[in-house]
Amino acid sequence: METGKLTLALTKGRILKETLPLLARAGVEPLEDMSKSRKLVFPTTRADVQLVVMRGVDVPVYVRHGAADLGVVGKDTLLEQGSDGVYEPLDLGIAPCRLMTAAPLGFDWPPRRLRVATKFVNVSRDYFARRGVQVELIKLYGAMELAPAMQLADMIVDIVDTGNTLRANGMEPLDEIARVTSRLIVNKASLRSHHGAINHLIDAIAAAVTDLKRPL
Repeated sequence: METGKLTLALTKGRILKETLPLLARAGVEPLEDMSKSRKLVFPTTRADVQLVVMRGVDVPVYVRHGAADLGVVGKDTLLEQGSDGVYEPLDLGIAPCRLMTAAPLGFDWPPRRLRVATKFVNVSRDYFARRGVQVELIKLYGAMELAPAMQLADMIVDIVDTGNTLRANGMEPLDEIARVTSRLIVNKASLRSHHGAINHLIDAIAAAVTDLKRPL
């Protein structure tokens, strides 16, 4: 990344679509249509800020190691990876969903150790340990609803938005583990070395969040 510029890492997909209007209100807009480009790094209307687009699971890694100064990522990813090396100064309130347990309709607890499929292994381990439930965790990266149908797992832990996918696959949400929204994170070393510029950007984004929440 270019020296002297702040680099803001953004999460692909729904979070990106909901982040861009916030950034525009904060005076940061990409100089080209990100949805029509294969580029990963984009200059913006602010000469001192550039955007980089990546998978959500990679955003905290780039910010933690200082390859990006700031990032936007779902709270679910932060819960799973931990927050070492980063500050989390702002809840953007966008891309809301819930991290939940879910199981087939009419689920009965098995007489053996519970098998749980999830990509949120650390969150799930802590959640069931706090409840004194012994589990076998099976890490998957997608199509969680398939695991109970194929008898790979008894239950899943996954992000739930509308619940339509669960219902379509004969499942239902059970317990809420966490409410999830997207967060702005900052590299701790960057905040010290670029204190004024980063705080100015945080304040501008915070004002944009407040504006969007304000009733018309």
